[in-house]
Amino acid sequence: MIEKLSKNWNLSAEITKLHERGLYRSMPEVSGFPGRVVCLQGQTVLNFSSNNYLGMAGHPEVLEAFSQAVWTQGAGSTASRLIAGNCTGHRELEDFIAIWKGTEASLVFGSGYQANIGIITSLTDTEDLIISDELNHASIIDGCRLSRAKTWVYPHLDLDAVEKALKNQKPRRKLVVTESVFSMDGDHAPLTQLFGLCRQYGAALVVDEAHATGVYGPRGEGLCAKLGITPDVQMGTLGKAVGVSGAYVAGSRSLVKLLVNSARSFIFTTAPPPSVSVAALKSLEIIASEEGEKRRERLSMNAEIMSEMMSAILPRRNFTCHINPIPIGRSDLTMMASNACLNKGLFVQGIRFPSVKENAGRLRLTIMSDHTLDDLKDASEVIKSVILEGNMG
Repeated sequence: MIEKLSKNWNLSAEITKLHERGLYRSMPEVSGFPGRVVCLQGQTVLNFSSNNYLGMAGHPEVLEAFSQAVWTQGAGSTASRLIAGNCTGHRELEDFIAIWKGTEASLVFGSGYQANIGIITSLTDTEDLIISDELNHASIIDGCRLSRAKTWVYPHLDLDAVEKALKNQKPRRKLVVTESVFSMDGDHAPLTQLFGLCRQYGAALVVDEAHATGVYGPRGEGLCAKLGITPDVQMGTLGKAVGVSGAYVAGSRSLVKLLVNSARSFIFTTAPPPSVSVAALKSLEIIASEEGEKRRERLSMNAEIMSEMMSAILPRRNFTCHINPIPIGRSDLTMMASNACLNKGLFVQGIRFPSVKENAGRLRLTIMSDHTLDDLKDASEVIKSVILEGNMG
């Protein structure tokens, strides 16, 4: 074992430190159908931790598409896209996404993490400047680090700081990157203003639509579509509201060609199974249809109802969408609150450092279109009992 090789490799001590700081993580085992109610470690609980915002992970047409593709195209793609893993299902999914997003082309990645790293490292290097929101996802942060470009991290949503960086820095190229809906806070980036600043100062705008894909826009295209803007690069995931797995990048044909030839997180990995792309395509077709519109309406209504309920419990919080952060503070208290909710039949995961800042722990309450009014009422009552009344025992 590595601990025996050297005192410098005392992994048990590292794990003990994580326990002491309230930062030790374990993987909760979820079983059963991925819906509003799940079985968590043998206990049936209300599920308010999932990113399955539109309930598409259990849609019968998506499941049927997935099942048929497995039997006709196999369980795996067997190679990278540039070797022997470039399947018809991938191309059809990419063709649909490009039309749906209103771009020239798109490219499918294995995950949003891989997509963001591929985008940033392909577009920038040591001569360039990246301007990044301080609350951007870890995949964006790691992409900036791997690119070796100079990175200017601006205070969350601070347009003045963005303009200052664009105005005063003189690199070869400038790239502004932001999430559209921030994954841990649920607030929205000022995309219209950022788009204007990028056009004014000759910068490229990269928008991560992971938590907006399927949820916003006339046909679920995302927050950019709702606002009527088309950034230079748009990324979105296929494993959240779409309910399957993977991610996409949408933009110009030149962008996609560059990524195919430069993005190491695309080139040097086995392609997603064909069945995954077939299922994602079916899900997107439904999301773009009248049924998808109705699911978005139900999600919006549920988010509004929960917002009113949470505002009565936490009046100083402004809940704006399907992601509702319930502030706790210390990491150990955050997990105590999460466990207390679980004991009362509510699965709402605690989020701690390094996913958020130190001592900024919160419960991340996520809403689904499939949640019933009783689900929302029950969740709010549990939150009230645990947070307001301090019933963490």
